[in-house]
Amino acid sequence: MTTTESRLTRTVASTGTAGRTHVTSTSVAPSGRGRALVRAAVWAAEASRAAGSAVRTAVEWTAGTVRPAGVLVVLAATVGLGLGMLFGWVEWMVAGAASLILLVAAVPFLFGARAYEVGLSLAHERVVAGEDVTGDVVVRNDGRRIALPGRIDIPVGAGLVEFGVPLLRPGHTVSQPLEIPGLRRGVVTVGPATTVRSDPVGLLRREHAFEDVHEVFVHPRTTVLPSTSAGLIRDLEGSPTRRLVDADISFHAIREYAPGDSRRQIHWRSTAKTGRLMVRQYEESRRSRMAVVLGASEGEYADADEFELAVSCAASLGLRAVHDARDVQIVTGSEIPRVVRGRLRAIRHIPAAAPRPMLDGFSGVELLESTMPVTEVCRLTAESGERLSIAFVVVGSRVTLTQLQQAALAFAADTAVVGVICDESAHPRLQPLSGLTVLTVGTLDDLTGLLLRGATS
Repeated sequence: MTTTESRLTRTVASTGTAGRTHVTSTSVAPSGRGRALVRAAVWAAEASRAAGSAVRTAVEWTAGTVRPAGVLVVLAATVGLGLGMLFGWVEWMVAGAASLILLVAAVPFLFGARAYEVGLSLAHERVVAGEDVTGDVVVRNDGRRIALPGRIDIPVGAGLVEFGVPLLRPGHTVSQPLEIPGLRRGVVTVGPATTVRSDPVGLLRREHAFEDVHEVFVHPRTTVLPSTSAGLIRDLEGSPTRRLVDADISFHAIREYAPGDSRRQIHWRSTAKTGRLMVRQYEESRRSRMAVVLGASEGEYADADEFELAVSCAASLGLRAVHDARDVQIVTGSEIPRVVRGRLRAIRHIPAAAPRPMLDGFSGVELLESTMPVTEVCRLTAESGERLSIAFVVVGSRVTLTQLQQAALAFAADTAVVGVICDESAHPRLQPLSGLTVLTVGTLDDLTGLLLRGATS
């Protein structure tokens, strides 16, 4: 063993004295055998990591490639050849060899899964419920060899659209139309397009997914409603409110002076005629704020179609408010975990600045099993929002009139509350209650007629 010694000498100086301190450090270089052992240990660690990575890759490839039928064939080949060779059973050897040949023959069908370049385009990414979605699927062979016929799968929500791809020469392109029949309201994911290679028996399967994914917003059906200014709501730009105040811009009448009235409101001509101080009285004009509350609890609706009717009614009211340039907030129930249900209150606000984001928000509204009842949603809406002029509460047929009255009590006394009960089996009717107007609609078109009737009554 060779030893290398290095000595470091440091001088330490102090006041009045000087000394020297010698520090010696010794390092020992490994011998040739030691270096070989270190290299072997490093190589073994790297080989172990590489082997582990290769095993994981092989397992993932096998899990994604071998189908259930292929697993049975692999087992048949393994058991047949193993038992046949161990016990000399010719029949088992023949079965195992046939299974092995079938498995090997399926391998060439997997080649060329990435030879395609697939482009997916949609004509519209926002449609109304019930409308079809159209698009194009363009497949191009970017390889240098002929691409064998194959298949392309395009997921559409929970469904799947399949396309057959013919034999393609290098550089050739084929385009096929994509037609998705009438979709239900919601946010539907279309894509990614996936090339599929599989043998005729279905033993092996190889897929390659592209990154082109589209989100289609399926908006609820809506109807044109009369302006909410007529009869049901008062606004600064339209008619004043019925509340009388001492100072505003909408003149109402002349009354006798009362202690505390401002002298600036004295009407001197009327005072001269009557001989008593008379002051002006005004009707309050304020910027109206509107709220649309949509119940989202499963227990409040008879079925899913009734909930879709409620969503359409709420969306129609929201659109009318946006077109009237009103300050509107659209509120619905939010999902609450079961473990904190009863202790947590939460609501969801749908964007209402413009028609498109509002309808996009309605596309994502779902019927919830664990959420607050509509009475609690109204209470939280009244607490979190500003002073409201009118509130529409849209619910299902399982909500009683008593529950609607409780929901109306959550708002201020001067807030006009209109309850909209969606019941597909009921006749349309308008029912005035104390502090509440109830509209029962069986179809979406009933809402327009009932609002007009309420405006004229």
